[in-house]
Amino acid sequence: MYAAGMRASNAAYARLIRSLARAGRTLEAEALLLELRHLGGPLPDAAHYNALLEGLLARAHLRLADCLLLQMADDGVPRNRRTYMLLLDAYARAGRLEDSWWVLGEMKRRGIRLGTTGYSTLVRLYRDNGMWKKATDLVMEMQEVGVELDVKIYNGLIDTFGKYGQLADARRVFEKMRAEGIKPDIATWNALIRWHRRVGNMKRALRYFAAMQEEGMYPDPKIFITIISRLGEQGKWDELKRLFDKMRNRGFKDSGAVYAVLVDIYGQYGLFRDAHECVAALKAEKLRLTPSIFCVLATAYAQQGLCEQTVSVLQLMEAEGIEPNLVMLNLLINAFSTAGRHLEALAVFQHIKDSVCTFC
Repeated sequence: MYAAGMRASNAAYARLIRSLARAGRTLEAEALLLELRHLGGPLPDAAHYNALLEGLLARAHLRLADCLLLQMADDGVPRNRRTYMLLLDAYARAGRLEDSWWVLGEMKRRGIRLGTTGYSTLVRLYRDNGMWKKATDLVMEMQEVGVELDVKIYNGLIDTFGKYGQLADARRVFEKMRAEGIKPDIATWNALIRWHRRVGNMKRALRYFAAMQEEGMYPDPKIFITIISRLGEQGKWDELKRLFDKMRNRGFKDSGAVYAVLVDIYGQYGLFRDAHECVAALKAEKLRLTPSIFCVLATAYAQQGLCEQTVSVLQLMEAEGIEPNLVMLNLLINAFSTAGRHLEALAVFQHIKDSVCTFC
């Protein structure tokens, strides 16, 4: 191409630099930018610098990004809206507050308004740095400048208020969101359930949980696990059973993680004192028994010092054709040590040293 007297366009260079930078090949992207600067003809513009800047910031190469900004200034290339948005997002993620405020100040000085994405970043910045009170003012500011609040911004606000225990504010934001005709997504429901459960308000958490399912959405399995764990701790077995049956009927029957936590609850609270009964009950549900389920079951028994049941779990695991792993053997050591059966604990420890084990 060069031999024929042709050269790639500046737009092609920008696309190639961006592709290389996003793929983590920043040295090659930087070499292309340098090549473009020395080819003659149109010099690199903000699009080329932003393409490389995006890649550097995505890889958290903040010092290299700072150097690139200096080079950009030396070349007389003005920073544009894209430049500042890339910097704001990266600085917010890195927790560089002073740099974030500097970017916001520069944008204001240059008359560059924040859009929806920018405000979402700002909400995240407030959330991660304990400045939840500023989030309240942010809603009013967005409305004053005519920025449309989307589901991402609302979710950020709900998460911010929830994280700092301001659940009344979180609920007000949620109600405002629905009043504006913005449909909550799975992140909205997960945040409402998570923060209400964390402060022990299971009644509201379950209310949101039910509403979420009525909207045709299913919770993050981790959220479901925390709910049933808390119900188990509170001894609300009837409610737990109803919830579990409903979830199972809605497609969670094969969720090993959910069953694993149920096994843990039953073990700790005495509903299945015998490991054989517990495993038989799980088999009756046609559950595929996995190493993680056996590990959680063994943990429940080991925490109570029930050595024989912990050993039974190991035997049942072997009977299912699952090779005992390092986690299981460590649980046995803990159980035997707690019960004062030190010789058996030492025997298991020696077995670990003599065997090749796999991890959970």
